[in-house]
Amino acid sequence: MAITSRAPAPGGGVSVPPAGSSARPPDGPPGRGTAWAEGVQRLREAATTEPGRLRIIGAVLAALIVLFGTVSVWEISDRAAAADDVVGRSQPLSADAASIYRSLADADTTSSSGFLLGAQEPREVRQRYEKDISNASKLLVSAAANTGGNEDSREQIALLSEQLPRYTGLIEQARATNRQGLPLGGAYLRYANEQMTTQLLPAAQRLYESETKRLYTDHDDARSWPLASIALGLLAIAALVWAQRRNYRHTNRVLNHGLVAATAASLVVLLWLTVGHTVARSSLSEARADGQESMKVLNDARIASLQARAGENLTLIARGAVLAEDKKSDKYDVDFTNNMKQLDAGLAIALRLADDEAGRGPVGRAVDGVKQWKQRHSAAREADLKGDYEAALPQVVGDEKHKESSGAAFDTVDASLEQAVAHEQQEFTRAARDGLGALGGLVTGAAVLVVIGAAAALLGIGRRLSEYR
Repeated sequence: MAITSRAPAPGGGVSVPPAGSSARPPDGPPGRGTAWAEGVQRLREAATTEPGRLRIIGAVLAALIVLFGTVSVWEISDRAAAADDVVGRSQPLSADAASIYRSLADADTTSSSGFLLGAQEPREVRQRYEKDISNASKLLVSAAANTGGNEDSREQIALLSEQLPRYTGLIEQARATNRQGLPLGGAYLRYANEQMTTQLLPAAQRLYESETKRLYTDHDDARSWPLASIALGLLAIAALVWAQRRNYRHTNRVLNHGLVAATAASLVVLLWLTVGHTVARSSLSEARADGQESMKVLNDARIASLQARAGENLTLIARGAVLAEDKKSDKYDVDFTNNMKQLDAGLAIALRLADDEAGRGPVGRAVDGVKQWKQRHSAAREADLKGDYEAALPQVVGDEKHKESSGAAFDTVDASLEQAVAHEQQEFTRAARDGLGALGGLVTGAAVLVVIGAAAALLGIGRRLSEYR
């Protein structure tokens, strides 16, 4: 029989395992918890002592200051980039789109003026037309290169690039036929004008509206308040003030140099952020209200004047061959009247928007020029309706005896509006650059100051911890 040895039980007896059980080694230590649970437990243990609580406060303060700085740098960088786009990209593209429209409208007006002057078109008229077409072509190439991912703009640029050579071809056919003394030249010119008014100018208008919309989007992005940065700045300063008050209550020391330095650095960033953005916002608002809005009104007025002049010229060229929708009135004379109404309305708004004498002066001269233009047009139109084409023509295009023609009045209006647009462009650029400048240095300054603030907060808490060693 096998003899089984048993370990002695306490008190000298023998331990016997319970019936039905088997002997096995005891289990190991309990399994470890998750890293998050261990971290929370350590924080709880640390919070039971003053040094532990100080370490937690220091870490929280430093993290808040760094987060404040990070968000501030991100938001201000975003707004500075938008302001830079306003100055260097979207506004120039909007201005170029307006110039494309003006160049096309002026080319159409100039071609009809040259046609009225007869087979021997004056050299200066021909050069003005060619300059308009060349300017429109160059601006289209520039717009195509800089418009980026704006699909609507790219579509309009493609349409303009396709239709412009067709228009110039029709104008050349009209000129060649006119030099031969054939009446078919007028038909070519009217067809070219129809293509301009139904294809090219509407596409140019859509391009201008698309680029202006992007300008307003960039403008709004640059002006939007950095609310997250301001909120975090206030939170960081409140936490620093609380930490200093707690320090005073525990030590009766009024100042902790590290915490005071951190508070000062955070306060400087917050004030710099608020004041800088307020100044930038004000300057950008001025650029929009006193510059962009005025330019838009003036550009519309100038376009209306160009289209009115084209309608005036085509009234003489068509000689009643093209009727308006009422089948009684001359279409081009009706177009002239409608465009002059738009011109009057635009000039009235431009005068109201002009905020200095340099802006009001050219607009006032344009208003006087429109009055003269209407008077001279009425006289020429009266002669034409009487059937005296030879008397009406010089009153429109001018000659040695008719220096004060409607064409001369139109030139005064156009030159005055061009001067007004140039002035408002300068006002816009100045104000927009001031807005961009107000944000200059803020990104770098905020980054440096928050690093100093976070380090100062840690040093201030470190001084308190050294007292426990």
